[in-house]
Amino acid sequence: MLIVAYDDAQILDIACPSGALDIANRYGASPPYAIELGTLGRRAARSSAGIVLGAGRGLETVTGRLDTLIVVGGVGFEEASADERLLAQVRRLAERSRRVASVCTGTYVLAAAGLVDHRRVTTHWGYGEQLAARQPDVAVDVGPLYIRDGNVYTAAGVTSALDLTLSLIEDDHGPTLARAVARELVSYLHRPADQAQISMFLAAPPPGDRLVRDLAGYIAAHLAEDLTPGALAARAGVSTRHLTRLFTEHLGTTPARAVREARTEAAAHLVRSSRLPLAAIARRCGFKSPQTLRQAFLDHYGLGGDMIRKMPDMPQARVASGHKASLP
Repeated sequence: MLIVAYDDAQILDIACPSGALDIANRYGASPPYAIELGTLGRRAARSSAGIVLGAGRGLETVTGRLDTLIVVGGVGFEEASADERLLAQVRRLAERSRRVASVCTGTYVLAAAGLVDHRRVTTHWGYGEQLAARQPDVAVDVGPLYIRDGNVYTAAGVTSALDLTLSLIEDDHGPTLARAVARELVSYLHRPADQAQISMFLAAPPPGDRLVRDLAGYIAAHLAEDLTPGALAARAGVSTRHLTRLFTEHLGTTPARAVREARTEAAAHLVRSSRLPLAAIARRCGFKSPQTLRQAFLDHYGLGGDMIRKMPDMPQARVASGHKASLP
């Protein structure tokens, strides 16, 4: 496992894969993962956080077959994707690798190296539109957390590197080891590839509106309880009419629709990541019956619960438009 870094890389893009693989080794991965950090000339890489990481390998010196090549992202991606020496090494190493992966804006480096032409890829949601415009031969989809297209894997922003790595561990060693690693990391297993990068509760509300923020957190933590507009208004100490105005202003939707979306997203995660029957998932997420849950899936995803469980990929999302975001 070779992780390719460069100056101003995002340190979490490096830490998430290497940390998860290290734990997999300690839990008995067989064969174990040999994890190395590589840079041009074996130079130390300064992360965007200012922490300097020593490289174990110079990219130019790596020979023989590689199992996995991972190219990280970060605010230094523009210089990295314009560095012909780096691109030449990434191309050479990709040819020697069983699988190639990128995290966040590391997808730009793969694209600049010509490794994802006519492939479906993802990247950080704030940079997808720019990548699509720059690389017209690349099918950019910023909906999922990570995408596999053949032997090329691309992950969205930062912590989705952990979801991707857990998926690789499961592919290599089975779900039992992947679950053990997730537990050690105090992670809720790993999120399915097609889970949206941004839920409505991450996209909004703005930090200044404490009432809506607190209610959003309460909804997410109490899906099976009474979350009618009246109950939420009583909890917040405001009228139902005022609550509706606040949700519309800060979330762009009504309280009832916000609750339904939160329940549907949680149920979809359980459908994909557990073996619970649909009736149990419906109860846990606050739906009155499996039929009500199926209708919510149809409304939200255009698919029934059984199809969501069977399908490896959800319907493809369009490239999100909007302002360019800074990397978290």
